[in-house]
Amino acid sequence: MTSTNTSPDALTLEMIYTEPSIIGTRPMAMTWSPDGSQLAFLWNDAGHTFRDIWVWDRASGATSRRTNLGAGQISGEPKGITELAWLAGGRLAFALDGEILVVAADGAVTPFTTGAHDACALAAPPDGSKLAFIAGGALLQVGETGGTPTRLVGSSAFVTVESFQWATAGDRIVFVEADDTNTRKIEIAYDARGEARRDRFTRSFPGDLITRRRVGVVSAAGGEALWFDRPDAEDAIWDYGISRDGSTVFVDSSDLSIKNHTVFTFDTHSAERTVFYAFHDPIKIRPDWQVAFAPDDKGLLLLTDRDGFNHLYLIPAAGAEPEAITEGEWEIANFALDRANGEIYFTANIAHPAQRHVYKVALDGGDVTQITQAPGIHVPAYAPGFDLLADIFSDDMTPAEIFVQPLVEDAEPRQITNSPLPAFAKRRWAEVRYVPFKSSVDGAELMARVMVPHGFEPHGGHPMIVGSVYSDGLLNQWGGRAAHPSWGIDQFLVSRGFVVVSPEIRGSFGRGREWNRPMLHSYGTQDIEDIADCVKTLTGLGYADPERVGIWGSSYGGLMTLMSLFKKPGFYAAGVAGAPATNVWHAYPEQEWIMGPTHGADYPQRYKDQSALFHTAGLEDALMIIHGTRDEVVLYADTMAVVERLTAQRKWFELVTLPGTGHAWANQDRTLTRFAYGKLARFFERELKG
Repeated sequence: MTSTNTSPDALTLEMIYTEPSIIGTRPMAMTWSPDGSQLAFLWNDAGHTFRDIWVWDRASGATSRRTNLGAGQISGEPKGITELAWLAGGRLAFALDGEILVVAADGAVTPFTTGAHDACALAAPPDGSKLAFIAGGALLQVGETGGTPTRLVGSSAFVTVESFQWATAGDRIVFVEADDTNTRKIEIAYDARGEARRDRFTRSFPGDLITRRRVGVVSAAGGEALWFDRPDAEDAIWDYGISRDGSTVFVDSSDLSIKNHTVFTFDTHSAERTVFYAFHDPIKIRPDWQVAFAPDDKGLLLLTDRDGFNHLYLIPAAGAEPEAITEGEWEIANFALDRANGEIYFTANIAHPAQRHVYKVALDGGDVTQITQAPGIHVPAYAPGFDLLADIFSDDMTPAEIFVQPLVEDAEPRQITNSPLPAFAKRRWAEVRYVPFKSSVDGAELMARVMVPHGFEPHGGHPMIVGSVYSDGLLNQWGGRAAHPSWGIDQFLVSRGFVVVSPEIRGSFGRGREWNRPMLHSYGTQDIEDIADCVKTLTGLGYADPERVGIWGSSYGGLMTLMSLFKKPGFYAAGVAGAPATNVWHAYPEQEWIMGPTHGADYPQRYKDQSALFHTAGLEDALMIIHGTRDEVVLYADTMAVVERLTAQRKWFELVTLPGTGHAWANQDRTLTRFAYGKLARFFERELKG
């Protein structure tokens, strides 16, 4: 879609979604060398999608490209190098198109393994003396000189190694095996590229048998694995690890509903199982747990919201009462332990609900020290000695960059990447504001991320688009919730005079257990009330004309879009639902966290209440549905069921079908992104301005 706006802020989708990207290429995969002298990461300094290996050197302070395999790769959207791991001698192993290669300190690239394809999850022990990886679902290991790898744990058609970790000594590997033998297999038939096609997927539904998982440990030299069995292999595994002395493995687990949380420990010689910690929470809807061994390898550190907010606890022994390390009406997202100094570093939203800063606290609690200062989102990677912090930082006006700083209070960060093209700085991008609002249901505090055009005046006449709606959307970073490339459509719509809003909704991180309680069994109910309260607040403040408000979202966001239109006719003028989850009977079983189990006195009515398929009669406003035909996450067949109901009920709507496209319809390629977002933009232009 080409804009006819000739203002200095005018944008086109062709300008936004092209290569090289005006916002540059996000750096990723920050990895410190074992001695902390160098930081490797994947990046492209010219805004292309092909990422090479770059290295920042502590001694010289210089950043240099270690590989140059992306030279000339400026079209076709190749992703380039996807993973890397440090080996002995300053070398880096990496994966490119599923093959493993190694680059020396002088930049020479050579093949590293033979006979291993589709390699992923590269990892080396601290001394870099060997490399483990997953290929074809099996766990393999190769020595530091490369060659033919040793198969440590095999695989079959439906039994694969899902993840693994090295023991500190580098002599053993603890891993998770996933068994989908009894998991439902589905076929999706679709037409694409002039042919009738049929693809098979492993895909369970609520009430089905699901993936069975078990943890094992195996010698790096090979041999039989020792297995650590839990009472129910279908229970989820959220975290696991092996003690530094190698004697104990913990497994952080819960039932499917996540209402029963258990941390087991296992003796690595006998496989004897101990229930180290157990807690029942009947209103739990988010599995934000993390576990680590305490410095003495005896106790465990636990991140949990058992007392209302995600905080750190020390459990000194099996069955002991957890001892709080942090407390307050804020939440911790993740943590890392500095064993040598008895300190814990963590990211949290203490400063602002939309921000994530790095903090530290002593192992025995006490004052919390803020390390990062710039408002925004900080994603840390700590040097092995915990003296330096590498930080992928972004805020509402700044695409992601890497900064390095000492791990002390008020340290000055040093920027080591510069990603956007020169044209980025020459444009005026949308202003971003944060506006608090309250729930009309229970009075809870919420907040909206609001993007407005330059020179905006709250006179009540602007058209407004709420979306893309989703949980965890309140983020002070470029593009807000960055799971999809919606930063571009947001900026385009603002350049066209729309106010664009991302409201905080229940089910999100940061506000605590009781704040999230109303979302239990409430898909399409509490969430859409939060969105509506946001709209009422903003229109009341003059941000928009209440007669010209649209809403859009994809997947779960599509569910909320449809439910908002179906259950609140006349409140929104128009909505766009991308890959909408319309039938919770076809959700993943894990969504039982919120929608509840497939039994009980209120079942099946509870599922009908949360399924947009059964609320279509309420549609009175303009609707567009965008969906790909090869979507195994949210079935295209479910959209067809909605279409059939709407047709029978003589409802008007528009359907945009994307042949052969999967669930991430906005991420498949730039041509499709421009087309689909162009359809969305034209729809809102017509319905909210026309």
